[in-house]
Amino acid sequence: MNRCSLQTNPLAFRTQLCRLPTESSEMAGRRLGREGEKTRKRGRACVVVLGDIGRSPRMQFHALSLSRQASLQVDIVGYGGSEPYSAILEHQSINIYKMKQWPKFLQGLPWIFKPFVLLLKPLIQFLVLLWFLCFKVAAPDVFLVQNPPSVPTLVAVKWASWLRGSAFIIDWHNFGYTLLALSLGRSSRFVAVYRWFERRYGKMADGSLCVTRAMQHELAQNWGIKATVLYDQPPEFFHPASLEEKHKLFCRLNKNLTQPHGVHDCAMIGAFDFRNKDLNDTLFTTMVGTDIVLKPNRPAIVVSSTSWTPDEDFGILLEAAVMYDRRVAAILDEDNSTKEDLWKEMQNGKQDLYPRLLFIITGKGPEKEKYEEKIRRLRLKRVAFRTMWLSADDYPLLLGSADLGVCLHTSSSGLDLPMKVVDMFGCGLPVCAVSYSCIKELVKVEKNGLLFSSSSELADELVDLFKGFPDVCDTLKLLRNGALETGSSARWASEWEENAKPLIFEVISKSVS
Repeated sequence: MNRCSLQTNPLAFRTQLCRLPTESSEMAGRRLGREGEKTRKRGRACVVVLGDIGRSPRMQFHALSLSRQASLQVDIVGYGGSEPYSAILEHQSINIYKMKQWPKFLQGLPWIFKPFVLLLKPLIQFLVLLWFLCFKVAAPDVFLVQNPPSVPTLVAVKWASWLRGSAFIIDWHNFGYTLLALSLGRSSRFVAVYRWFERRYGKMADGSLCVTRAMQHELAQNWGIKATVLYDQPPEFFHPASLEEKHKLFCRLNKNLTQPHGVHDCAMIGAFDFRNKDLNDTLFTTMVGTDIVLKPNRPAIVVSSTSWTPDEDFGILLEAAVMYDRRVAAILDEDNSTKEDLWKEMQNGKQDLYPRLLFIITGKGPEKEKYEEKIRRLRLKRVAFRTMWLSADDYPLLLGSADLGVCLHTSSSGLDLPMKVVDMFGCGLPVCAVSYSCIKELVKVEKNGLLFSSSSELADELVDLFKGFPDVCDTLKLLRNGALETGSSARWASEWEENAKPLIFEVISKSVS
């Protein structure tokens, strides 16, 4: 056999073998063994995210597990923007390398230039990413890359893994071509080319992880790719918040919660004047002596985290909120009452069968301003909205302090699961989620959450769940117990130890054997 055909060795070793045709196979084997031993002793992994690192929680969890559970030095390559988890920033074995973002002014070019941008952007991203992976970071044992985006990420990482003698693993969160199809349409040639690249380079990986069994089946049957399922699980810092944690969080957020932009709504009822600096009182909690107590007439908190993108129809939530407001008014025979009369009664401590709802919407994205304008035009009696971006450390506390989570994720492929629901369950927060093909792998109806297909169904669920809030709402309490059970049944560390770690070490050992 021609020694130049040994495909299992890194490029440098193959080149050396080709230059030494007279070397015995035994000598070559010993030398390759020594070189392979050096490769094994790198003790490094590189996590690649062609996106905001702070908004890529699963890849952050990978980095923590690679350092804590696999005892590897970890380099993260991605974009800046949002602050990562403090555990990432404080870990001595994790280094972050931030690439420059694609210039924002190019995103606003007229549509006639769109084909040019679609070609130029991935080319520039490819060159920058390849530079970082080949020259900025130390050679790793393995590259672990998030997909999507697929182009140019998979191409760049494959080239870098070949040049540096490293293994290459893809973590399939979704399919990139289906996300592109949301804006360009399934029949677009760009989408077809994108899918070709995604499939071709996906098959070149040394190993694959994916987020659902449905995606595992799709990859095996139609892509020829064997993938290991690694379900998203909440890390240990996602947990139900204590009363003290809730009070401190509400104190920090009180200004944002009680002073909306030019809108007077029901969430401002009972709120203290923030200028008085009375940090012993919030919209939801108060201090009685040295004890913290929840206010009996507080609003119910409904949390929805969103990326404000077309695959999450936020209009469903707005319509459901309007329907809840009208249906409760009809049930309580308040159709002839003005908002001011109702709010005055609430101010005086009146508690009705149905509470006020405060929807807190977290996240960043392109459609945020459009929906904020729609929210400002709403004139509701019992419903208020707040949009905000929380720090990586405050977000789990908000989930642990809320009463219900709402997930609007529909999945461009129908094969992935929303990680935000996993986080909610980790905090013991029950969920109402949009129904689609594989969501039942996560949300167990009437155990830890409910599903809906329309705004009317969601409104019905809100009315049923919050009847008698906060004390007499048995269905909501039942779902909360189910969410707590789901969230505590498995955590990220154990899931990663069982499924990801064996694959990663197997791939590394094969790449240097």
